[in-house]
Amino acid sequence: MSWFDFDWVDAFSDSAFGGNGCAVVHGAAGLSDEVCMAYVRETSLVECTFTGPSEIADIRVRYFLASREIPFAGHPTIATVAAMRARGLISGDALTLETGAGIVSIRLDGDEIEMTQVAPQFGTLVPAELVAAAVGLPEDAIISPPQLVSTGLPFCVTVLRAHDALRAARLVEGPLRKVAEAAGYSGTDMAEPFLVTLKGATDEGDTFSRLLLAPPSPPEDPFTGSATGAMAAYLWKYGLMDKDVFIAEQGHDMGRPGQARVTRVGPAEAMTGIKVAGRGHILMRGQVDLPD
Repeated sequence: MSWFDFDWVDAFSDSAFGGNGCAVVHGAAGLSDEVCMAYVRETSLVECTFTGPSEIADIRVRYFLASREIPFAGHPTIATVAAMRARGLISGDALTLETGAGIVSIRLDGDEIEMTQVAPQFGTLVPAELVAAAVGLPEDAIISPPQLVSTGLPFCVTVLRAHDALRAARLVEGPLRKVAEAAGYSGTDMAEPFLVTLKGATDEGDTFSRLLLAPPSPPEDPFTGSATGAMAAYLWKYGLMDKDVFIAEQGHDMGRPGQARVTRVGPAEAMTGIKVAGRGHILMRGQVDLPD
């Protein structure tokens, strides 16, 4: 057993209890998958990160759900950088992270942390009727063909007609497995749709989104930075967003309002990356004794 420093950070928020929480365990990238997943389950958070030295970037970051390691995640990236900065572990206004999805570049501008997600990859088109059944909505609530999109982590981006449909959505596990099969997943891997509307939760926002999650994760993610990047790429590719920079909102109906500034890198027909920027609030910090 060894003691590790940790920070609990509310990402995509500048105040306590907003955005999405993530526990950042410093110097713990060498822990086993089993210990990392158990720690996530212990926190009841969606994701946690574990950092360590890197030979190809400024720091290595590993991302874990309660059920598995994933290559990249957005709000934990914001949380990790906010935690490192608060501890004086970052000098200058830029750094790079080694992740399972490749090197992620970070820029610091005051309290804002901007990550450049990798160039979008557009994958399988999933039948709208399957996605509608998976979230308990009529098919006509979906206004554009759902598609698997990744800027480091794949999501089934699904554009809904209005806020009332977004708020009515409920995950249905049986049909969700059919969505996963259509997306090419197997076993315990799921393809929870990232639901988005083309109107903000507030007057400041341009989009309002939800991500409903299957067990063993909590039932809903308050703010999803990696899915926000994928969603933005989808909107630009299909001409659904006429701004080069827009404000994405999520979590407001959960009492955890989160906001990100999203910027396209390159033209809509040949995007080379997606920048997603937000803030992080250090909620608590301490030490945790974990098996090494």
